[in-house]
Amino acid sequence: MPETPLIVTIDAEGDDLWAKPREITTRNAAYLPRFQALCERYGLKPVYLTNYEMAVSDEFAEFARDVLERDAGEIGMHLHAWNSPPLFSLTDDDFRHQPYLIEYPEPVMREKIRCMTRLLEARFGRCITSHRAGRWAFDRRYASMLIDEGYRVDCSITPGVDWRPHAGDPGGDGGSDYRASPAQPHFLAGGALLEVPMTTRASRLYRRAPWAYRVPLLRRAANRVSRGLGWLCPAESDLGTMLDVANQARAEGAAHLQFMLHSSELMPGGSPSFRDASDIERLYERLEMLFGQLRGWCRGMTLQEFRAQAA
Repeated sequence: MPETPLIVTIDAEGDDLWAKPREITTRNAAYLPRFQALCERYGLKPVYLTNYEMAVSDEFAEFARDVLERDAGEIGMHLHAWNSPPLFSLTDDDFRHQPYLIEYPEPVMREKIRCMTRLLEARFGRCITSHRAGRWAFDRRYASMLIDEGYRVDCSITPGVDWRPHAGDPGGDGGSDYRASPAQPHFLAGGALLEVPMTTRASRLYRRAPWAYRVPLLRRAANRVSRGLGWLCPAESDLGTMLDVANQARAEGAAHLQFMLHSSELMPGGSPSFRDASDIERLYERLEMLFGQLRGWCRGMTLQEFRAQAA
């Protein structure tokens, strides 16, 4: 019987935010039913971590309410600070810089979390207890504020990844550094908030020749063959790498696997990774093979269900 929890997380957000649009559209909501149907065929229950523009999208709300009514998935919170009310200008152009929530003043952080939580609860009629930070930026203050709003599980940490080179506020220090973060779930803030890290592992090439990633010229060549860190994410890793990551985690006795994708990556032209319809078809071919391989030893679970199991 499959034993390892497989948590499918989707950052439900606007179309191609990598392009830093000033007017954010949500056409990708129309492409979610196909993904949901695929997950249900494999016994998976996606967690749609929802940000502001998707929360106010009637098309997404109708889709998400149906998922909730059938207990076929979960709605959580995802917060992009630059366009999530209350608006507060941190830089000369927040839509261009996309600053991290942790760079805003603490009262602004707290109010943005509160407003986003109340909006989701009003739209979906459910308590919202699961969360992922926008652009993966997280710290102890953020965790404490989430606990104050009733959150019980977070999935913002990407073990092995240093986001500091990725700027938010040009005058800031960049993103969070997770190179020393554990891969296993762990409790934060005295046990009130369960952290469920993204599933990442060193790639096969990195394990065989780590020195190749330490020399700049060699690192470029090595990364063209295989990135040093593999993700359970098709925008970051090919199918072989994803399966290798999953099998490494299984061999280590991992308590969970976490897969992630952005909702806009399910729409042609919705992201830099999947530009046209043929890219989307290839993506679904990979998802079929990945979920088919994992079905033999994994079982679908939401973040709320995983948190209840860990209580």
